[in-house]
Amino acid sequence: MGILLDICFTYSALLTVGIEDISISIIIEGVNMSKLANKVALVIGGVGGIGGAISKRFASEGAQVYSTSRKGGERASETGGLGSIRIIQADASEKADLHRVLEQIRSEQGRIDVLVVNAGLSEHAPLKEISDDHFDRTFGLNVRSLVFAAQGAIDLMSSGGTIVLIGSIAGDIGTKGYGVYGATKAAVRSFARTWASELAPRGIRVNVVSPGPTDTAMMASASQEVRDALSSMIPLGRMGRPEEVAAAALFLASDESSFTTGAELAVDGGMAQV
Repeated sequence: MGILLDICFTYSALLTVGIEDISISIIIEGVNMSKLANKVALVIGGVGGIGGAISKRFASEGAQVYSTSRKGGERASETGGLGSIRIIQADASEKADLHRVLEQIRSEQGRIDVLVVNAGLSEHAPLKEISDDHFDRTFGLNVRSLVFAAQGAIDLMSSGGTIVLIGSIAGDIGTKGYGVYGATKAAVRSFARTWASELAPRGIRVNVVSPGPTDTAMMASASQEVRDALSSMIPLGRMGRPEEVAAAALFLASDESSFTTGAELAVDGGMAQV
């Protein structure tokens, strides 16, 4: 019969990120060739914006995705793709919530193949205006969630597991008024290097995706003047799209990056690179 090639085009409206995407799945002789076929993925902060785009892209590539959100109760999400998304209410900065999510995945799936930590907070506070609350809240969500999500997830990972941390070019460049945020993202980069070394003997890879200014719903609230100013600082002349960050996360989560660990992939239009 030879090789049977079935190219399935799945059309899905990515309402959360405001774009439409065509995802392609190739099945050869009944074998699913999607990049994350039969994988179990946990996306911390996986609803809306960059996290929502990552969850949807992973599901379209065959993954069973668990996405956490501070808002709303547990629910399933139809993606129009090959996989599925289950949304679980959880505060990523709280260890008890993270433990509950991990125990649910342990009970239902028995493993985690891919962990993405995207939960984050960015608030303006120049040096003289940094308060205890601002400092603790920003480090609590941006760093604490990262550490304890990874700590718990590796107990459910075996060789071939991948961890993708969402950083920011703010960890590499100085932005007035965002010193605490930048420090948390520098910590993300540092943890990736350390954990890549620690987990390599177990066959677990750890990498970072660092977006530049990205056209999310949060950015949509900015004035046109601010948006134009940001775009003028980017060599490619525009802000990034959430699905472009999701594509980078997919690369690092999949076997296509099987010899990549401890790396940082900037998705910033060249802003921090040239």
